[in-house]
Amino acid sequence: MAVMSELESSTTASSKFTVAAILPVLNEASRLGDYLADLYHAHRFDEVIVVDGGSTDASVEIVCRFMSSGQSPVPCLIQTLRGRARQMRAGADAAEADILVFLHADTTLPFEAVPRIREAIYRGCVWGRFDLKLSGRHFLFRIIERMINWRSALSGIATGDQAMFVRRDVYRLLGGFSLMPLMEDIELSRRLKEIGKPARLRTPVVTSSRRWENHGILRTVVLMWTLRFSYWLGVSPQRLARWYDRKS
Repeated sequence: MAVMSELESSTTASSKFTVAAILPVLNEASRLGDYLADLYHAHRFDEVIVVDGGSTDASVEIVCRFMSSGQSPVPCLIQTLRGRARQMRAGADAAEADILVFLHADTTLPFEAVPRIREAIYRGCVWGRFDLKLSGRHFLFRIIERMINWRSALSGIATGDQAMFVRRDVYRLLGGFSLMPLMEDIELSRRLKEIGKPARLRTPVVTSSRRWENHGILRTVVLMWTLRFSYWLGVSPQRLARWYDRKS
């Protein structure tokens, strides 16, 4: 009973933190409606901020329908130039919640993700991320996701597919995402590591494996690891982005 009382007290205290979902999108109309509904009805974020990078499909119209549907809280729509770092930075600048969660439209959060995030921050972590599971059934995806989770655990580096979250005051103290064409999540992780070790939430997010399936599993793995190793060696993100565009 004492343990239950402590857990209930911790949950009540952590619930005082407000949480914002920041969602950069570009031509995500095929999944955006269901995704927004999930953020509202399954996860109950305090803020939902969608940052469109110039979609040419119905993405903006879908968000506008949510804005006029009586949802609470009303989603915020921001339109910027294309670029994930630029989009996430714009969303974070507009947020008022205590905790910022950066999501991709093809990443599905686990059950009770928001309470788990609140609890991690309440216990003293200033940032963190989830373990990752890939949606594909091929056995190689089980190896890839384990490698990604081990790499993050050992390096303390989080990537965008892992639903990175951070205290808003800490994010702003560090100046937020750098306006880079690639590797913005790794660059921010490096600065956050100087403040504290990331929380590792082991219940995984599920990320679409379409990138690996469309371009070849092994080819994509080699490309991604080559890009990260080159960045570690000092190759500029601009040069890496040009290379990525040619290869992908």
